[in-house]
Amino acid sequence: MYRHFFNVKKQQRLVGEDRIYFFDNLWRWLIISKDMNVNEKIRAREVRLIDSNGDQLGVKSRQEALEIAQTRNLDLVLVAPNAKPPVCRIMDYGKYRFEQQKKEKEARKKQKVINVKEVRLSPGIEDHDFNTKLRNARKFLEKGDKVKASIRFRGRAITHKELGQEVLEKMAEECKDISTVETKPKMEGRSMFLMLAPINEK
Repeated sequence: MYRHFFNVKKQQRLVGEDRIYFFDNLWRWLIISKDMNVNEKIRAREVRLIDSNGDQLGVKSRQEALEIAQTRNLDLVLVAPNAKPPVCRIMDYGKYRFEQQKKEKEARKKQKVINVKEVRLSPGIEDHDFNTKLRNARKFLEKGDKVKASIRFRGRAITHKELGQEVLEKMAEECKDISTVETKPKMEGRSMFLMLAPINEK
């Protein structure tokens, strides 16, 4: 690999600007990203070559394609490995990866992170405690978070699931101006839960 770059006699003939260009170009090819088959990692004997401006250069041997890319100080990138012959494009792969990473970063910034906050209730919860839980739930929803209101049935309380369901439905009713019911009350083991999502969620 890379042996055509390391011809000692050729290196000895390089002087001044030519030597700088040679090592500059060599370094560029050695640090290329591993995300795609690029330059020396391309194994196909022949490739269909596309120029950096989109022009078709026809079918070339792998070595000839590499040399064309090298003389332009660009990279040979395998873009269609399953084609016959495989298709390669000459491009500035470092710049391409930079632009792709920039786009991905911008896309991540636009993604809204939705957190799920849990509010725990009980089947026989007192009004004062319920109102405290309700204020917390509304605060979470107003911040854009989802709310999971849950009730755990202890002991024989599991035989009165309807009481827990009434509490959860009351919570949904009190939050209906700022939320929608994403998951209606349902059992999960010995617990029943309800999922609320903020209305302004997109």
